[in-house]
Amino acid sequence: MAEITIDGIAKSFGATRALEQIDLSVADGEFVALLGPSGCGKTTLLRIIAGLESATSGRIVIGGRDLTEVPTRRRGLAMVFQNYAVFPHMTVYENVGFGLRMQGADEARVKAQVGKAAELLHITPYLDRYPAKLSGGQRQRVAVARALAVEPPVLLMDEPLYNLDALLRLEMRAELKAVLREAKTTTIYVTHDQTEAMGLADRIAVMHGGRIEQIDRPTAVYERPATTFVGGFVGSPPMNFLPVSVANARLELAGSSLPAPRASGDLLMGIRAEDLMPVAAGEGLPFDIAVVEPLGAHDLVTGRSGATLLRVAAPAGSGHKPGTRIGLRPDPKRLVWMDPASGRALPAQ
Repeated sequence: MAEITIDGIAKSFGATRALEQIDLSVADGEFVALLGPSGCGKTTLLRIIAGLESATSGRIVIGGRDLTEVPTRRRGLAMVFQNYAVFPHMTVYENVGFGLRMQGADEARVKAQVGKAAELLHITPYLDRYPAKLSGGQRQRVAVARALAVEPPVLLMDEPLYNLDALLRLEMRAELKAVLREAKTTTIYVTHDQTEAMGLADRIAVMHGGRIEQIDRPTAVYERPATTFVGGFVGSPPMNFLPVSVANARLELAGSSLPAPRASGDLLMGIRAEDLMPVAAGEGLPFDIAVVEPLGAHDLVTGRSGATLLRVAAPAGSGHKPGTRIGLRPDPKRLVWMDPASGRALPAQ
C-alpha cells in the first residue's frame, strides 16, 4: 500500500512563507495533480515529499510510515523531471535499467523489468540506441520507463511534458495516462497546465499562494470552483464573473427570476463561456461585441456587458461582428455564486 498523507506541511525560506499548512491525502494507486501558477508552492511541496527539501513543520507519511526525516534514497520513490535527465553515455537499455542496478538487482530481473517498461512506453526498438539519436519525446519516454522499471510505490512527476511541443504533449499525455493506469502507481504530478491536469488526474489540487484552494475531481473543479481564483485559473477561457445585486432572495436577470443564496446584497455570478447563449439584441443581458475569434469547434466572442468583460463560446460560424450588440441568456442550472469580499463560493439554492 502506498497511500500518502501530507499532514500540516509548512515551509518558510527566511521571512518568505512558501507553504501554508498543507493537508492532503492521496489514496493508494491514485493520480493527483498539483496545479497552479509559477511560485504557488507546488514544486516545493513535491520536493518535500521526495525528501529533497525539508519542511519547516508537518509530517509526510507514506504507506503508514512517517518519512519526514528519512533520506530520499530510503523513501522508495521515483521521480521524473522536465529536463529528461537521461545519461548520454548510456544506451536506452542501460538508462532504463540504471535504477535497478543501483538497487543491486540481478541481470535477469534487470532484463525482465527493462523489457516490461520499454514495452509499456513503446521504446523497445530503441534499446540499443544512445539518447543523442532519440527525439525529445522518445527521451522523455526513457525517463518515465526508468522510473517505472523499479516498480516504485510512489511516482513524483515535475512538469515532465514541459519541454515537448504541443502535438507531442498531447500524444504523451494519452500514453502516460494509459501507462500509469496499468502500473497502478500512486502518482503526484506537478503542472501549471490545466489541460494536462484535467486530462490526467483522478483529482486536482489547485494551489495558490502556498495554499490548496480546492481539491476535487476535474469535472467538479471545472463546474463548481471553490473560489474566484480557481474559476479564473481552470478553464480556457476562464470563468466569467458578473457583479449582481439581489433582493428578497431573488435575482432578476435576463428576463428570469432566479433564487439567490442570500436574502439581499451584492454577489458575483460565475458562468462558463459555453453556458451563455447568444440571443437577439433586446433580449437577455446586453452584450457589446469587441472581438470574435474563430476556433474551429466554436467562436470565442469577447465583449462587455456594462462594465464587465465577458467571454462567450458561440456556435462556429455564428456570424457575430465586432462593434455590434447582442443579448446573452445564462443557463440558470450552471451558475456559481461567489462572495465578492472573500472570493469563496456560496451554496447554491
